Amino acid sequence: MQSSAHRLRDIEHHPLLTENDSYDSSSSSSSCEADPADRVWFIRDSCGMVCTVMTWLLVVYADFVVTFVMLLPSKDFWYSVINGVVFNCLAVLALSSHLRTMLTDPGAVPKGNATKEYMESLQLKPGEVIYKCPKCCCIKPERAHHCSICKRCIRKMDHHCPWVNNCVGEKNQRFFVLFTMYIALSSVHALILCGFQFISCVRGQWTECSDFSPPITVTLLIFLCLEGLLFFTFTAVMFGTQIHSICNDETEIERLKSEKPTWERRLRWEGMKSVFGGPPSLLWMNPFVGFRFKRLQTRARRGGPEFSV
Repeated sequence: MQSSAHRLRDIEHHPLLTENDSYDSSSSSSSCEADPADRVWFIRDSCGMVCTVMTWLLVVYADFVVTFVMLLPSKDFWYSVINGVVFNCLAVLALSSHLRTMLTDPGAVPKGNATKEYMESLQLKPGEVIYKCPKCCCIKPERAHHCSICKRCIRKMDHHCPWVNNCVGEKNQRFFVLFTMYIALSSVHALILCGFQFISCVRGQWTECSDFSPPITVTLLIFLCLEGLLFFTFTAVMFGTQIHSICNDETEIERLKSEKPTWERRLRWEGMKSVFGGPPSLLWMNPFVGFRFKRLQTRARRGGPEFSV
């Protein structure tokens, strides 16, 4: 709830729904009857799903080249074991973070809750102003923005990322930060291994430094170097941007719209604690924190591209 005038730019000002309105609330009831923690969130967006498949294929390609082209043919046993364990751990953590980002509800506001009953339950004080999103018919909380792809209002929405096929918001930002961090680290590791591999092959015999023919080996390594450079550049920039936004308690949308904060900011470590949960610890680096298998629920959904299982 808020009364600042600049929020009027985000939404169209419509009256709240009343008992006589014709809005069908059946779609909202199906989304509200189950605890969000008991369902998997997934956005059925073709572009996002293609980008997700591409992300996984590129990580698998990098793992293939590192493992089968560079490490397994190496004569140094401990060099292969240590680097193989480190790279595969980074790849698993990166893909796990990607899954948690993609399958976690980013903080969607229940659709169709702008009803008279819900208004009465808020127990508003005289003079308090609230706003309704005309696109998903919900009471729009402070700092929430409507995503045209998710078809929902998202709390503390930072941006919609097609590479994770989801919005980055209040509930999944930590997993997105971990995803960018682990991809950046694995990219750096792959580039370093590529450098050592090129040096080893140049000093020795190309036929002995890999089980593949020299032309194929060179082609695979060049593509991996290009992939590593692109991935590192993109994810390092995104990681820095996310950490800056968290430390300043300002989402990317709020920064681009130059929205003046009407909330009490949590700066630096307070912001990090609010996103990652608790005081600094190794648990911040763990994408499996809070994970539990979801209860399978088959439901018919209307009015939005997401479904739950």
